Amino acid sequence: MARIFSGIQPTGGVHLGNYLGALRYWAEDQRAGESYYCVVDLHALTVPRDPAELRDETRAMATLLLATGLDPEACTLFVQSHVPEHPQLAWLLECTASMGELRRMTQFKDKAVKGGEEAARVGLFTYPTLMAADILLYGTTHVPVGDDQRQHLELTRDVAERFNGRYGDVFVVPEAVIPPAGRGARIMDLQDPTAKMSKSAESDQGMIGLFDEPAVIGRKIRRAVTDADGGAGAVRFDPDAKPGVSNLLQILAGATGREPADVASDYGRYGDLKAAAAEAVTEMLRPIQARYRELRADPATVDKVLRAGAERAQPVAAATLARAKEAVGLLPPR
Repeated sequence: MARIFSGIQPTGGVHLGNYLGALRYWAEDQRAGESYYCVVDLHALTVPRDPAELRDETRAMATLLLATGLDPEACTLFVQSHVPEHPQLAWLLECTASMGELRRMTQFKDKAVKGGEEAARVGLFTYPTLMAADILLYGTTHVPVGDDQRQHLELTRDVAERFNGRYGDVFVVPEAVIPPAGRGARIMDLQDPTAKMSKSAESDQGMIGLFDEPAVIGRKIRRAVTDADGGAGAVRFDPDAKPGVSNLLQILAGATGREPADVASDYGRYGDLKAAAAEAVTEMLRPIQARYRELRADPATVDKVLRAGAERAQPVAAATLARAKEAVGLLPPR
């Protein structure tokens, strides 16, 4: 049976691009194999975090995943730090990966530039090995990835193959699952359609949050950049020539389950396209927001799900870690 693993940091600010590009497919694909979904709170420590805020956002992220459709009867949902084998295996993989490999990780280079490499936490440099541990602990065969994570999965594969070559076949070498055409939409910033929608953008006017009110969604989409022709140009899906319009078509298509090029044929004016996109996004998010509010009012239920998930995940992780420790020659406890 296929084993699927995905993780997400509890950093708040989940936006429409996160949902249309990844989270909704977690729910759709959770029965495609034995699925493990993890709130990776240890990864969140690579930058300064307020402890109370981190605890709250960890529970909030788990709540959101349940609200988007994850079913604890169909998948294993847990918090990374609740399974102590994650950092233990990460150390073995740190002793397998090279400085050169980690230094080539583009996310480290991008983030280190902002604050200066001298001030960057060591965890920011080494966290790709923790990510590799997250994946390898569960005998993962398939990892859904977007463009920004492909490099990390390649490192995971390289480290797993190197470890297996040195010590024997301990790890399953995972395969990337690239979303097929029409899935995993790459949603761009509404104000700068050449940049990916991101919570770290200078202005939040280009980002639709999953908990934005309908009026806010409508205002942001009405103000979205289209094209310099002032609305007179044809509505067509052409990301190179018409990035703004194409982004709106991608959003509307994602919210209605259609293809962007097919959606384009229904509209002749930018204003009508924007109105339809705002309405579709609002209706798509309405049940998620309602379910999230219901679960947030009942944190004990969420905690129970996370506790049960960790109890299912831990024996699987422990078995993998035990094989890895034995393979490298660590003396077992007696």
